[in-house]
Amino acid sequence: MAETIVRRKTCRLCDGSKLDAVLTLAPTPLADSYVPQDRLSVVQESYPVELYLCGSCGFSQMLDVVQPQAIYFDYIYETKSSLGLVEHFRGTAQDILRRIAPAPGSLVVDLGSNDGSLLGFFKQAGMKVLGIDPAREIARRATEDGIETWPELFGAELGARIRRERGAATIVTANNIYANVDDLCDMTDGIKKLLAPDGVFVFESFYLADLMQNMVFDFIYHEHLSYFSVKPLQVFFRARGMELIDVQRIPTKGGSLRYTVQLKGGPRKVAPAVAELVAAEEKLGVQTPAAFRAFSSRIERKKNELLTLLDELRAQGKTFAGFGASPTTTTLIYHYGIQDQLEFIADDNPQRQNLFSPGRHIPVVSPQALLDQRPDYLLLLAWRYAQPIMAKLGKYKEQGGKFIVPLPEVKVL
Repeated sequence: MAETIVRRKTCRLCDGSKLDAVLTLAPTPLADSYVPQDRLSVVQESYPVELYLCGSCGFSQMLDVVQPQAIYFDYIYETKSSLGLVEHFRGTAQDILRRIAPAPGSLVVDLGSNDGSLLGFFKQAGMKVLGIDPAREIARRATEDGIETWPELFGAELGARIRRERGAATIVTANNIYANVDDLCDMTDGIKKLLAPDGVFVFESFYLADLMQNMVFDFIYHEHLSYFSVKPLQVFFRARGMELIDVQRIPTKGGSLRYTVQLKGGPRKVAPAVAELVAAEEKLGVQTPAAFRAFSSRIERKKNELLTLLDELRAQGKTFAGFGASPTTTTLIYHYGIQDQLEFIADDNPQRQNLFSPGRHIPVVSPQALLDQRPDYLLLLAWRYAQPIMAKLGKYKEQGGKFIVPLPEVKVL
């Protein structure tokens, strides 16, 4: 365990030591460590899933840090496998290009670029692009597909190297990866070294206030080290010689923010949305232990509602399968303790099929199994996509299959 995970003793943003545990979920293996059949004999160790709140700056975070090499070097998730995410990135690129208006041929660097989906839209718009992603095989394929991608972990040293070799970046992006980095100071210093004087750093991350209000607790897993809200980030960037100048609400990941940051003294004014969200956070109390206590109570209440329903249906002889083999599924299965209820997990991503879920080793199969094996109920583990999933599975419904949506309210459809 010591080789894979280390525990921080100070806040990731302000280095403060006043840290209190505010939310504890069931320990799990690495959330995305789905395994092939020939690795079923390998024990997958579970690690703590616990959020801490910094008493100095109000930042919420995990302190148990899984080493990035254990997660990302052989990463299998690809952007294009997430329903609607490529189209979302098309809109992201259009929004950034409209707001920033970079000159033709400007350099855009995407951190955690994955399969290059986002950079492809910048390239189409006439920008020079470079991807940085530690997933070696995904980086290789992205480069082959025309988006040059370096298989590296980004930090201050790499930021300086890119600037030496490729010049300053007008735009640096990081979508759903900034929250996954332990040493945010090193990463942010690298971005600062890389940016042109009028450049911007634009990143998206799930938003703590939305995570609480929308019951997206299954987004809490080891890859996600930071649970951002605006006020602590505003202070953090100021301390690193940068400035948070805009925040935009976006619907992805159960509710996210798109943050825009420039170098301190940069040319752009701070948008009113920054102060507005800081005020909203203070009203909601998202940087207080009380908010996490209320959130934890709601999680347990929904858990008990679902388990009661499953017990009643099982007493009637009903059978269950799950749909959606993602990292969020691991958190949901372990915290709810439903691993023995599911005969299999269906997923329409061929790269997930014929694998087994982390730790519990529930088989992941093609949706065709729903028609062949006919479980009475399908538990929508990927519940945020309930409507499009149900629309795809019309034949299963025609055969009498029913759907259970576990969150934000337990429903049978």
